[in-house]
Amino acid sequence: MNKKEQSIPDNLTIKTKLDEVHEDLKRFMEQSSQQHLESVLAGSRRDFLNSIIEHVVDDIDEGLDNNMVKECQMQKTCKLNFTKFLRENSNLLKHDGVAEDTILGKQSELDEMRKNAPYDQCGKCFQEVSNLSDKQVKLMRSLRIYNTGNDQKKDIVVLPEDSIVTDILEPLSNRQRLQILKAVAIETKTFSALSKLTGLRGGNLLFHLQKLLDTDMILQRHERGDYMITDKGFKVLKGISDVHSMLMS
Repeated sequence: MNKKEQSIPDNLTIKTKLDEVHEDLKRFMEQSSQQHLESVLAGSRRDFLNSIIEHVVDDIDEGLDNNMVKECQMQKTCKLNFTKFLRENSNLLKHDGVAEDTILGKQSELDEMRKNAPYDQCGKCFQEVSNLSDKQVKLMRSLRIYNTGNDQKKDIVVLPEDSIVTDILEPLSNRQRLQILKAVAIETKTFSALSKLTGLRGGNLLFHLQKLLDTDMILQRHERGDYMITDKGFKVLKGISDVHSMLMS
């Protein structure tokens, strides 16, 4: 074997190693980008909530200062207790979700405080605390972190059947399409990689990819380029995962 013939396997080995390194780097960059995006979004949400809570705390102080009975020997003590109660309420805004039992428990706590009020004029102070508490609950509703059973039933009633079936349920009613969406949620995939994963070839695979493309579950970077998940696709997949975890627990 001459030197030229001997170099061919060596070149192939080097190319294979370089391809592996390239894939590793690409995977690392994609995962890092996803982690960075999630970190940025989490930071933005935290900053947004902190600003809201700061505004709510200012609203508590201003409301109590302006609307509590001034000439009362219990004014300072009551204001401390009311402030503590309302600030605990405001901290619920930091949560991803607030249970109805939690809100009902806070209302019961305020009712118990009212029962122990010693003077007739205490009603004015408690009314202000109740108003401020109601404003906080409305804010939780607007941020979608608190829904009552009735709210959830109303949400179900107005669900648009046609678009949910067409844009969400039907695209993922096929095992291979769900496989594809799961795969591209982790990293971008080529046509050949998805073919190997699903066992589909040519037109059959294109049919399923087109279903996901048409419903904006995935996108293709450029003509003949890799496939990747969209924000919609990721949210739908995350929702399915959450439902599955809840049913299996």
